Amino acid sequence: MSAVIILEDAQFETEVLDAEGPVLAYFWAAWCGPCRLVSPSIEAIAADYGDRLKVVKLEVDRNPDAVKECAVEGVPALRIFKDKTLVASHEGAITKPAIQTFLEANL
Repeated sequence: MSAVIILEDAQFETEVLDAEGPVLAYFWAAWCGPCRLVSPSIEAIAADYGDRLKVVKLEVDRNPDAVKECAVEGVPALRIFKDKTLVASHEGAITKPAIQTFLEANL
């Protein structure tokens, strides 16, 4: 898998919680300036880590259930899930090298 999968609330359980391997969930908003800076890094991470990780993207305004379940308080936000469990989270702008460090520490 090498592309970011765009999800809605209805798909969250199946695509994230019930996923076979680790999942990086990226929460963003169209009105969020830092999200525009982070999004290209998320696309690159999906390409670089596609063999080890599923990368999904959820817009916060359209997906309140997933936002609540993941306790997202600000965007951009990252959540790593493994075996139906939230194992790591980050909120706020983040560089690609910092995302890689975050992933390596939690995969």
